[in-house]
Amino acid sequence: MKLPDYIIKVAETLHKNGYQAWVVGGSLRDLILGKEPNDYDIATDARPEDVMKIFRRVIPTGIKHGTVTVLIDKNSIEVTTFRKDGKYIDGRRPEYITYASSIYEDISRRDFTINGIAYNPITDQIIDPYNGIEDIKNKVIRTIGNPIERFHEDGLRCYRACRFSSQLNFTIETNTYESIKKSLDVASKISAERVREEFIKILQSSKPSVGIECMRKSGLLKITIPELLDGYGVEQNKYHRYDVYYHNLYTCDAATEKDYRIRLAALLHDIGKPYAKKEIKENEKGSKKSVFYNHEIIGATIAKIIMKRLKFSNADVNFVTHLIRNHMFHYTENWTDGAVRRFLRKIGIENLDALFELRKADRIGNGLKRGESNAIKRFKERIEKIIEQENAITVKDLAVNGYDIMNTFNLKPGPIVGKILNELLEVILDEPEKNNKEALLQIAKEILEKNQNLKEVETGSRTK
Repeated sequence: MKLPDYIIKVAETLHKNGYQAWVVGGSLRDLILGKEPNDYDIATDARPEDVMKIFRRVIPTGIKHGTVTVLIDKNSIEVTTFRKDGKYIDGRRPEYITYASSIYEDISRRDFTINGIAYNPITDQIIDPYNGIEDIKNKVIRTIGNPIERFHEDGLRCYRACRFSSQLNFTIETNTYESIKKSLDVASKISAERVREEFIKILQSSKPSVGIECMRKSGLLKITIPELLDGYGVEQNKYHRYDVYYHNLYTCDAATEKDYRIRLAALLHDIGKPYAKKEIKENEKGSKKSVFYNHEIIGATIAKIIMKRLKFSNADVNFVTHLIRNHMFHYTENWTDGAVRRFLRKIGIENLDALFELRKADRIGNGLKRGESNAIKRFKERIEKIIEQENAITVKDLAVNGYDIMNTFNLKPGPIVGKILNELLEVILDEPEKNNKEALLQIAKEILEKNQNLKEVETGSRTK
């Protein structure tokens, strides 16, 4: 096992002070798979107070459960005392813990065999009492011990099984999988925040559909995002190979792994279709076709409900629902430059890449086409030219601001200032050459003359 130098330093320091040091958990699993671990954990027979005496910089991050974080060489590593868990009473955490005397006892309390491996870098010894290495080689997820007991101890393990299946592309062993179905009452008690974090990790995996399908078949999806199931079996039209549910899943797979928010927007982008579906006549012969008018508006509302329920941040909610609400734009070569600028104003230049990524994924998720459409490519080229011209897209890009308007026309701060600026922007979107101070003030004067009553209210000149 090739470990970073800072891990070796921590292990050596514990060893020199008479304590054991075992690297445990997911880091070993990743090393066996040839992956670079995100972090490392060490299990030791040293008590937290002993660890805090040995190392100069230590944070008592989870001292209640025997865990402290050691800071060394600009890195942090969690060091946890061997422990045994007491009785679980809430389906999430043990009522109490007791310190264990051996690494074997410590491993026995862990969730899955693939995470039940320990390595001592000082003695170069590997401990694998539950054949986790074999399960890694066979790409199998199974619990340590009785799966019903493991899942009833901690309902989050049900979600973690699906997450590992998605991240690692492993199969969940039959008895373990069936036990998830029998543990939904415990899984339903897990906090929305913890479920959200597991779900985000599924979205960040190479193929989220694996984890989401695991959740559907096991019953977890029904207690987490039941709205997704409403699209199951809902057929679409000739432009789609899959029903609404699988189209959402495969669109999610096709979206970039770099931003879970785009992945989530892809997963939920057509979630409004089951509620918007209508059958209309396609031709004079009476054949019908399915249409989904305004499904993006309905979908954005549903997505907001889902994300609020899972305690996503307001920023994430706004970003995802914005993409969903606007993913159905229909660009044609007939759009004027002003129309393009209005589109940019509506979407926000900062959201363009994400929206185009969603559109590309949507196209791939149809199951009939690949990559980005030529129309979108031409649209992007046109947008680049307009942005290069440095034309006004928002009120901030105007050659005048609110203070210029108030000072020139003796106005107080109020709605009329914003009204003038927005009307000026509408002019500039079509005639960008007028974006200079002299021209804009002249236009502002004309706007004020058309709104004389409002001007009198704002300036206070109207007599009682």
